[in-house]
Amino acid sequence: MAKAASKYISFDTAGNFVSELADGPAAPEATEDGSLKSAVSYALDAIVEAAGTLPDTAAALVGARAGATHRDPEEKVADVSEHVRSTIGDDFAVSAAAGAKPRALVIASAKNARAFVVPMEQAGLDVVFATVDNRSLDGFARRMLPTHNLGSTTADVDADTLSANIYTVLSAAKACGAALIFLDSAKAPLAEDAYFLRHAAKRGLRVFAPATEGTLRTGWVELLPAASTTEPSEAPWESAPAPAPLADDDEGPTHWRRCHYCKLFFDKEEIIELGGYCPACGTLQRLRSDERLAATVDAGSFEEWNAVMPDFDPLDFPGYPEKIADQRAKSGLEEAVRTGRATIAGLPLAIGVMESGFFMGSMGHAVGEKVAAMIDRAIAERLPVVVFCASGGARMQEGLVSLMQMAKVSCAVERLGAAHLPFITVLTDPTTGGVTASFAMQGDIILAEPGALIGFAGQRVIRDTIKQELPEGFQTAEFALEHGLIDAIVERSQMRSVLAQLLALHAPADDMGRIVTYHSVMDALRVGPGAYGSVDVAPEAQAVGERIRDEEAAGLWRSLAGVPVVGELIGRSESPEEAEEACRRELERHARREARKSGVSLEAPAGSAWESVQIARNVHRPTARRYIDGIVEGFIELHGDRAFADDGAILAGIGWISGHPVTIIAQEKGVNLADRVARNFGCPQPEGYRKSLRLMREAEKFGRPILCLVDTQGAFCGTEAEERGQGNAIADNLVAMAGLRVPVVSVLLGEGGSGGALALAVGNRVAMQEHAVYSVLSPEGFASILWKDRTRAPEAAEAMQMDAASVLAGGIIDAVISEGEGPAHENPEAAIAAVRDYVREAYKELADLTPDELVAQRQERFAKF
Repeated sequence: MAKAASKYISFDTAGNFVSELADGPAAPEATEDGSLKSAVSYALDAIVEAAGTLPDTAAALVGARAGATHRDPEEKVADVSEHVRSTIGDDFAVSAAAGAKPRALVIASAKNARAFVVPMEQAGLDVVFATVDNRSLDGFARRMLPTHNLGSTTADVDADTLSANIYTVLSAAKACGAALIFLDSAKAPLAEDAYFLRHAAKRGLRVFAPATEGTLRTGWVELLPAASTTEPSEAPWESAPAPAPLADDDEGPTHWRRCHYCKLFFDKEEIIELGGYCPACGTLQRLRSDERLAATVDAGSFEEWNAVMPDFDPLDFPGYPEKIADQRAKSGLEEAVRTGRATIAGLPLAIGVMESGFFMGSMGHAVGEKVAAMIDRAIAERLPVVVFCASGGARMQEGLVSLMQMAKVSCAVERLGAAHLPFITVLTDPTTGGVTASFAMQGDIILAEPGALIGFAGQRVIRDTIKQELPEGFQTAEFALEHGLIDAIVERSQMRSVLAQLLALHAPADDMGRIVTYHSVMDALRVGPGAYGSVDVAPEAQAVGERIRDEEAAGLWRSLAGVPVVGELIGRSESPEEAEEACRRELERHARREARKSGVSLEAPAGSAWESVQIARNVHRPTARRYIDGIVEGFIELHGDRAFADDGAILAGIGWISGHPVTIIAQEKGVNLADRVARNFGCPQPEGYRKSLRLMREAEKFGRPILCLVDTQGAFCGTEAEERGQGNAIADNLVAMAGLRVPVVSVLLGEGGSGGALALAVGNRVAMQEHAVYSVLSPEGFASILWKDRTRAPEAAEAMQMDAASVLAGGIIDAVISEGEGPAHENPEAAIAAVRDYVREAYKELADLTPDELVAQRQERFAKF
């Protein structure tokens, strides 16, 4: 077993002490890549003697010793004097005074720090102990030992977080002149932080930790960065020219970034590796406009419009021109928004990116003028518009002129809508005030980044007005999603892909007759030989995409079970079989309990309407979600009624069917009991129908066909539903569907209960699956009202003729879709394929009808009943 030379001890890879050999010490073997086959551990006195003269790595040290004959240890130290490290000339480099005792910064708990005092003093170290909140460790004041305060804790940053922050510790080492850093455990966060070890090594700082418990004098392991690890580098976007001086959120050296929430600094590469999230507090970091463009659009495709606008100071506000000049000097930007033309996966668009680092993105005359001018130019060039919003609101120094920008841009958005061009807004942190109350919330599709602050009034104003504390998560993107105010939350790493698909879903064929499809866009995003040829993708966006695909292949893709975050362009992973079986059993138990409560027999004669009712209600029957997965490519779910809430009973969005963009609106019961409870067992609330209506209007605006999948016992009956206008919501859907100028196909998958089902079934084509049912009321409700006896539900089912064959015979529907050899829950793939074939054929039949003919055909269809 190899071991180290005199004054050094060694441990094998299992951590066991290796005793010295009788014939003298020998050095550990070094591998070709410089790593050691056995970990080297130093005694404290050896560290002191060699401080400042050790080679760059322990591997280099033992390599120098490997072929040498053994001499006096003092001579060995002299041998390595040629390896004296020169410190790097940056803010953290440390130069010890000649002849001074080596100074060490100790990062340790109070208990461990007390144990370090005597051994380190006896070894001759000049020790400085790190503290937090200026608290002296027990006994330090009496011994007059020097300490260095790392900083103060806050509600978001505790002592452990502060003492594990790389920038904080490196700054402390610089401030106290330490060349050595001692940690109290090899398991400490910094000991296992590759970024910390890289930065320490780059700056000439040596980092040590105890090899094992109880070896403070003789068992210190030097912590080294991995041999293959390169020096810290700039963020990907910094390879391109950046604005001259750095913004306030980028203080310090160029490779450090300060979190705007917890105020700690971090290596940018570490933030990028975490998807843009702060390693300490988990806050998604804000991006500058140049960073946002680099991460979103195709490399080299951005052409800026109206880069310089005339200054405007309507109030001659004191100091305003000077403040503008100061903001320009700090940010290198002209104003709080940049606009221009670019491409994403080869798809052209007009894009605006607001800059929170310039006057907090406030909207004055120049911002309003630039956004309005961008929209008007987009109309002239027939381009979709995407705006990344980040603003604190109106610019107070411009008074009413600032307020008028809200109306100016809103007028431009109306013109864009009249031109049938899509307007997509992305709400980033923060989006507040007048921007929220105007174009940020006027998008055809509104996306948001996770955790973004979104609201109109400031939280302090609200708190002072209502004299109450605000709920946790108030005015966040997640809050907005829950309350139906935005369409989706999109992870930053997926934003480029989602925007590309949304642009493609709204893109007509070009002059060359090229058809944009889901697969052609995905190919372009992967820089493959797709419909757009060679697309130059921004490097970091390409890297993110590659990492996502690697994670997907490894089964590491993020679950969507929590907050609905767009992430379905790549697909969903299947649930484990054990979990699926548990869900099935739970649903069966729930169904049996409900049947016992009703007192209605579940026995049904073969071929009867009551049998169809039981099959339609079977808890294992595929729900709308399963059909969407099997019929629609690249489905992107859109949420909310933009007024009150998002109703999980309505699953809606856009995607591709046979290469054509389609809007899909479905009633979803849920895949397990918990999901069914969350989705109200597929019984929509008023906000669910209003979400449906919003997406129908959007489909009509952009000429997209609509597919409605119906499966509900009926609209939810409850006091809250009545308070919010359940009848009004259904009535609005019916009259709107009667006049939609796009093809509408409706398929009843299971239960079709009353007006709640009809609200999605006023179509040009209406079909039922073989074992679906359609009725004016549930059999139990029918029997209870007419016969005052719910147990006569089987008889009521026959009387209402609610099975598919009877409904077809009555001319109510156009077709019955086969479910295969058995019910859909026994052979779901066959059932889904049959529905897919019917939908495709129906759209083919309707494709040649003009908008007027579609409306006339639909109204004539229902006029005959």
